[in-house]
Amino acid sequence: MRKTIVKYIYIGVILFLGLMPVSCGKEKIKPVSGESGQALEAFALAETIREAFIKNDMDTLRENSTDDGYRDITANSKDFDRLELTFTPRWVEIEGQEVYLNIAWKSSWTSSDKTVADRGMAVFVLEGRPLKVAKILRANPFSYPGLSR
Repeated sequence: MRKTIVKYIYIGVILFLGLMPVSCGKEKIKPVSGESGQALEAFALAETIREAFIKNDMDTLRENSTDDGYRDITANSKDFDRLELTFTPRWVEIEGQEVYLNIAWKSSWTSSDKTVADRGMAVFVLEGRPLKVAKILRANPFSYPGLSR
């Protein structure tokens, strides 16, 4: 009886070790699909624009946006001593050559010892190769709270 149990354990271990390479083999890295690549590019672009705006880097803003997009980003901004701006991407839609990036955002603008906070949902319309900001729809995160949106 004892030899039989040991025999079954031995067979079980051999089968387990024999099947392990099949189930735990090298992971195959799948290439990123076209739409996934565009979504990742859109996320990166939004972060680049956010950082450039906080640093007041107009050259980077201009390089990464169309003329209309640049106007949307800079039109209702105001001088600030400090700006905290966070983006949380929520949804990406790809329609032909346009990418719609939905972003939830929060901002806290500090100037002359006065802090004003705001939050909202924006849609960045991106187009071109490489992607550039063409328009900002809904609540513009780059507008100083209280100024016209």
